[in-house]
Amino acid sequence: MSIMRAQDDWIEILYKIVGDGLRLLSRKGAGDSISVLGPIGRPFVLSPNRPNALLIGGGVGIPPMVFIADYLREHGGNWKPLAILGSEIPFPFDAMPSRLETPWLDADINRSMPLLESWDVPSRLATLSGFDGCFDGYVTGLAERWLETLSADELAKTAVYACGPTPMLKAVAALAAHYELPCQVSLEEFMACAVGGCAGCAVRIETPEGPAMKRVCVDGPVFDATTVVWDA
Repeated sequence: MSIMRAQDDWIEILYKIVGDGLRLLSRKGAGDSISVLGPIGRPFVLSPNRPNALLIGGGVGIPPMVFIADYLREHGGNWKPLAILGSEIPFPFDAMPSRLETPWLDADINRSMPLLESWDVPSRLATLSGFDGCFDGYVTGLAERWLETLSADELAKTAVYACGPTPMLKAVAALAAHYELPCQVSLEEFMACAVGGCAGCAVRIETPEGPAMKRVCVDGPVFDATTVVWDA
C-alpha cells in the first residue's frame, strides 16, 4: 500500500489486498473511521535547480510518483516531470493512448496513466508481460531511452526519484550513477511498528562516520541512492 495523493483533510491510498489487515481495510466504506498515526519518516526532497524530474515507479511504488507529480503541479514553477511506470501484473488503472508527445520513443509505445495525462504530465509504461502499447522491458531501459537523448545541459537539470522493489531501485541507482545524476529512492521494507522501536526495517547505509544500520520507517523511507549498500 502507498499514499498516492493528499490534501489537508484527506489522503488517497492505493493498495492490493494481501493479508488480513488490508482485507479489513478494503471493507471500509465512506464515513467509516480508522486510526492513523503520521506522517512519519523522511520524504523526497525536490531540487528546483533540476526541474527535469524523472519519476520512476514500479508496482506499489507507482503511487509515490503520482504524489510527486501532484505536488509539482500544485506548486507551479518550471518543473518538467516525466513518469516512467512499470508493472508485471495489470496496471492499477486503465492505460490510455497518450496525446502528449514523446519523440524519443517509437510511436506505438504510447500507453499512459490517465490521471497524469489529465495533468499534462507525460507518462509511459514498461512491462515484460506484453501489455499493449507498453515498452517491452524494464523501467530502467525505458528511462535510458530518454536520458540518452538529453544534452549535457539538460542532464545538468535532471534528477531521479524512484520507488519500487529493491532490485528495481538498485538498477535505477546504477543508471543514475552512469549519467551522474542525483537520485533519491524510497525503500520498501516490512515495517512491524513503523515508529522506529523494533528496528525490523533496518537497512545498511553509508554515512560520513561509516556504515550504519538505518530504520526505513523513521530514518527513511527516502535515501540518497549513493548511500544505500545494495548488496548488504
